[in-house]
This record gives sequence, structure tokens and C-alpha cells, in this order.
Amino acid sequence: MKLILREDVEHLGKGGDLVDVKPGYGRNYLLPRGLAVTANTKNVRELDHQRKMAEAKAAKQKASAQAVAKRLSDTPVTLKRKVGEQDKLYGSVTALDIAEALAARGLALDRRAIDLAEPLKTVGEFEVPVKLHREVVGQVKVKVEAEG
Repeated sequence: MKLILREDVEHLGKGGDLVDVKPGYGRNYLLPRGLAVTANTKNVRELDHQRKMAEAKAAKQKASAQAVAKRLSDTPVTLKRKVGEQDKLYGSVTALDIAEALAARGLALDRRAIDLAEPLKTVGEFEVPVKLHREVVGQVKVKVEAEG
């Protein structure tokens, strides 16, 4: 029995896959639970159409993420903090601080997208990765300076 999966089914396939299962499994488990639909020509055409739409949407999202990555690389961020001995900061610079500085420059990003392994605690220049898309990682230049 040929079916098209609507959702991911463990040990069988991912949503949108065309699978061949035994009739009893399809008729008694997959179809009643709405996990799959029969693979007739109408459903196969609909699946192809949905796949094309999803690919187009993903390509559009990737292109916009690449544009944001370019803007990020062209937008350095300078943060001023109080400094103690040996150029160590009182406190630290976190992903939230970087996100707020970028928002002030017109780039609104979620702070969770900023991939800062640990907060910045010294004065200097840093390259901080920003996850914009599963395939696109931008870099923002962060310069931490002494205040006053």
C-alpha cells in the first residue's frame, strides 16, 4: 500500500515522504490517526505543489538571511564599559547588549541568534557569530572600549 506521510513517523519516514507499507499498518494505524494519506494522483500532485512552495519559501528566507549577514558585516558595534585593572571589565558584554546595540543601528535581531559562547570580559575587538538561518551564519564586529 502506497501512502504519503503527513507527519514524521518513527522508523518509517519524514513528513511528505512517499512510503510503501503493509495494508493492515496503513489501514489500521496510519490512516485513522491522520499520519498519512493514500498516494492517489491528486494527493501526489498536491504533495509536489507543497514541496515546490516550501522550497521557494526556504530560498527566499535564505536570500534575506544572506542580505542581513552582509549588513551585519558592514555594521561594527562599539560598546563602552567601565574597566578595572589589566583591561578587565566590571561586569561583561552579553548577547543581549550586542542585540540592543544592533537594534539601535536598525538591525533588530533576537538575542538567541547571537552565538556568544561566553560573555566578553575584556577590552578589545571580537568577531561574534550570528545564526540567521540554518545555512547562513553572519559575523558582527564588536569593539569593547574603556569608558571615560
